Amino acid sequence: MKIRPLSIDGAWEISPQQYADPRGLFLEWYRFDRLAAAVGHPLRLAQGNLSVSAQGVVRGIHFADVPPGQAKYVTCVRGAVIDMVVDVRVGSPTFGQWEAVRLDDVDRRAVYLSEGLGHGFCALTDDATLSYLCSTTYNPIAEHAVHPLDPDLAIDWPAEAPLLSVRDAAAPSLAEARAAGLLPDYRTCRSLMASLSSGAARSWAEGGQP
Repeated sequence: MKIRPLSIDGAWEISPQQYADPRGLFLEWYRFDRLAAAVGHPLRLAQGNLSVSAQGVVRGIHFADVPPGQAKYVTCVRGAVIDMVVDVRVGSPTFGQWEAVRLDDVDRRAVYLSEGLGHGFCALTDDATLSYLCSTTYNPIAEHAVHPLDPDLAIDWPAEAPLLSVRDAAAPSLAEARAAGLLPDYRTCRSLMASLSSGAARSWAEGGQP
């Protein structure tokens, strides 16, 4: 697989190599060792999620308090979505910026988002099915959202009339979330990533599994 960093620090796109023959195909959609080598530490697997969305549904922008935060490894196993990585970390050089990656059941790419980044997507097909690997379990008290249609974010969602959940439709704008103290701090996120990397380095040096 090929792993490349996105323009937002802490996010990567993963493109697997597919092996096809008349029977079907095979691919490795997740490799802990290769991801760890790219991001500096292994992804702690604490929870797996699956979401199914109708065409035009927009979910997000969601993020979690840091610490502990929630890193995500996301791929589309059926249909297609436009996946959005949004930098909601106060103090980040790319604060308020976003990057879109198409995830589908053809190229079968994945996206990794480190702790503190915002995440959302728009379903391009009916029954668009996403699989998530998460570093922490769901904690509703520590989970937050920014309105996906916030004009200051100006995300180019590929839907004429995006379908939102009640929660997402009531979410604050990025500016409102910042004023309320809900957004992660960039330096705190970087410190967390550094501590995870140093912990992994110690484990490798001691000959243990990361």
